[in-house]
Amino acid sequence: MLPAQRPAILLVDDDATVLSVLSRHLTREGFEVRTAPSGPAALAALSRGWPSIVVVDLMMPGMDGFELSQRIKRIADLPIIVLSAVDADQTKVDALQHFAEDYVVKPFSPKELVARVRAVLRRTNGATTGAEVLRAADVEIDLPKMRARVAGRAVDLTPTEFHLLATFVRELGRVFTRGQLLDALHGVTVESYERAIDAHVKNLRRKIEPEVGRPRYILTVHGVGYRFADD
Repeated sequence: MLPAQRPAILLVDDDATVLSVLSRHLTREGFEVRTAPSGPAALAALSRGWPSIVVVDLMMPGMDGFELSQRIKRIADLPIIVLSAVDADQTKVDALQHFAEDYVVKPFSPKELVARVRAVLRRTNGATTGAEVLRAADVEIDLPKMRARVAGRAVDLTPTEFHLLATFVRELGRVFTRGQLLDALHGVTVESYERAIDAHVKNLRRKIEPEVGRPRYILTVHGVGYRFADD
């Protein structure tokens, strides 16, 4: 049984007909449906809010489903169902081992996809619910709603700042290099140089730190990068 709140599903496919047909069926079945015709459009949609599940076509021009799914997993542990016309064992194994919860071979019926989506949500809902809100000290991060609070105060963050903060809080005390943080933000931030991280950290500190000159949360590890305080 689906949760009382309508689960949001992001459909990613470069075929407009497929998106239209699946959107109609999934909407009738009680889902909130969002669509994207390409990998970059899907990443832009994710920056505005996270769905309950993502359905991705593997064979898309430009950024294919493999690359898109890998980028998604870097910024959010969202369940992913792969759609593909490739019915090859190795392709299925690679997808299921690295990022997919299920693999649906084209052609398929919309009813089959609905059943697969429901099955994946049943399997993953219990495992992911506890991770939907991250907390550290008096910092609280609501992942699905992309909202953050510090000491009970709502903080207005950009998508890049939000994902940067979530990356830190997921692994308290871990020292991240600038390169590692840039990888974690890949697909969220457009800058491709490591020093851009310094600017994002500076902006984030200005919004969450009680005293910007004496950081309490995001600490600098000189010569390496940054970490979120674990004490």
